[in-house]
Amino acid sequence: MTSQNIPKLILTNCPYYLITRSSLSITSALKKAFNDADITKVKPSYLGVLMILWSEDGLKMIELGRRAQLEPSSMTGLLDRMERDELVKRELDPSDRRVQRIFLTEYGISIQNDVIRIVFTLLDSVFDGIPKDHIEIAKSVLRQVLTNIKSNS
Repeated sequence: MTSQNIPKLILTNCPYYLITRSSLSITSALKKAFNDADITKVKPSYLGVLMILWSEDGLKMIELGRRAQLEPSSMTGLLDRMERDELVKRELDPSDRRVQRIFLTEYGISIQNDVIRIVFTLLDSVFDGIPKDHIEIAKSVLRQVLTNIKSNS
């Protein structure tokens, strides 16, 4: 094997490379789809938090971070950006003023159907031609990867 073949072999067989490239490509396509739909304030990085809040609004910040699997410092920065983009607002919990609850704004509520439609339309096209059982296996593998990473850190 020559040194010229190594990069191609690494790229085409490296799970990390394939996962990263797929993720970046989907993220780029989502950005474009949101822009095309004139939903420019929504960023792909917001989707986890938005979907959690669409199912249960007004969560404590710490609980929202736990569900989104984000560290408190990451959660704070993400919420800062989401607040700037008028998607969420923070309110002090009336029973414990040390606790912040996160609520969707009217705008954050109003875009739910459009955002979900865009995400699932894009994912349908991305996974087109892939048998459903293969997709389920891939999801299972990725869940196990996340579990392994969590248990090793």
